[in-house]
Amino acid sequence: MLMDLKKSGLFTCALSRKNIIILAAVSITAAFLNILFNTFIINFRFPLFLDTVFTAAMAFAFGVIPGIFTAFLTWFLLGIYYSGFSFYVLCSIAEVLIICALKPTAPDIPNFASKEKIVASLTALVSNLFLLYVLCAVTISILGGVVDYITHLFMGRNYYSVEDLFKPGLFISNMPVLAVNIISRLPINIVDRFIVIFSGYFASRLLLKFVK
Repeated sequence: MLMDLKKSGLFTCALSRKNIIILAAVSITAAFLNILFNTFIINFRFPLFLDTVFTAAMAFAFGVIPGIFTAFLTWFLLGIYYSGFSFYVLCSIAEVLIICALKPTAPDIPNFASKEKIVASLTALVSNLFLLYVLCAVTISILGGVVDYITHLFMGRNYYSVEDLFKPGLFISNMPVLAVNIISRLPINIVDRFIVIFSGYFASRLLLKFVK
């Protein structure tokens, strides 16, 4: 059963009962780190969404299930803090699925590799991560805009979010509300997804040292 899960790609580490316990502990730690990092960003008033850095790291390192578990746990804890569950967890899940579908393999560069091989391997890695970044930025802008639109339409929204800074200029252009919700997120996600994807990947390399 455990090996079947590994072959399916839902997990990408060796699956033993010991490793599952370690993965659960690492996921819980990752969720708390997400919240800690996000709190730091909010307190210093950076206009970015950075509550998924360690969710991305879990997806890169260990696969779909650990990534989604970390995403749900992060938003569950945020829901306790903000007194309500948020459907923005769908954005985190979409990011996990994109990462797991398209994540690059770590370059295997032997000590005696030529300079050209090293450059080629690193270029391929960065190119793949850049593709992931662009797809995540666009996907999360669209999905986040749709969630924002539906939330506002059916439940109302009485809080300020960083993308609201861009909305007045878009409304002046007589854009539909849904389009405004999506486009207003693009400038933010262009920056924050770059941070999430690249820092998440390199954080995953450190995480893999704990779970073999």
